[in-house]
Amino acid sequence: MRVLIADDHEVVRQGLKQMLTDELGTVTFGEAGNAADALARVWKEKWDLVILDVNMPGRSGIEVLAELKKSRPALPVLVLSMFEETEYAVRALKAGAAGYVSKQSLSRELIGAVRKALGGGRYITPALAEQLAANLGKADGELPHEALSDREFEVMKLIAAGRSVKEIAAQLSLGEKTVFTYRARLLEKLALKSDVDVARYALRQHLVQ
Repeated sequence: MRVLIADDHEVVRQGLKQMLTDELGTVTFGEAGNAADALARVWKEKWDLVILDVNMPGRSGIEVLAELKKSRPALPVLVLSMFEETEYAVRALKAGAAGYVSKQSLSRELIGAVRKALGGGRYITPALAEQLAANLGKADGELPHEALSDREFEVMKLIAAGRSVKEIAAQLSLGEKTVFTYRARLLEKLALKSDVDVARYALRQHLVQ
């Protein structure tokens, strides 16, 4: 079994390797610390599963996921994130993820998600299933934030969490001018005027806690 772990934190990669080895036995691992490395390794090598962090330097994990599924549609990709299940989980599944697991989840949940993905299924928690069911009756694009790109959505969540442009740029490995551009776009799409408005909107839509 060959598993590629794409996460920019070495301690996370090592922890996942140990956990999966303990549960699944002999596994050959590959590692990638950023989006470009993850894409390159998938294009050049054969994998049975990719575990992909949603927030890595370079490009968002959702963008990487969409590109991976275009070139390797049969390759199961499990999205791992520090963010709780809100809009990111739905976006990940729409982009073709085999499941979405929060880094705060218990190890048995992660192992269950890995087994499900390797078996060709999709791992969906009860909470996410409820969210998906609730969205069935909504028209596409009914909510303003659904029109945001994945990167704009990331910037919106960080603004709502009180991060400055400088902090957002550092966390997403972007230039400050680029962050200002994303901020301007999301304010226009959401019809909002300030960061305070963004925070209020995100709280109202349960996109942040």
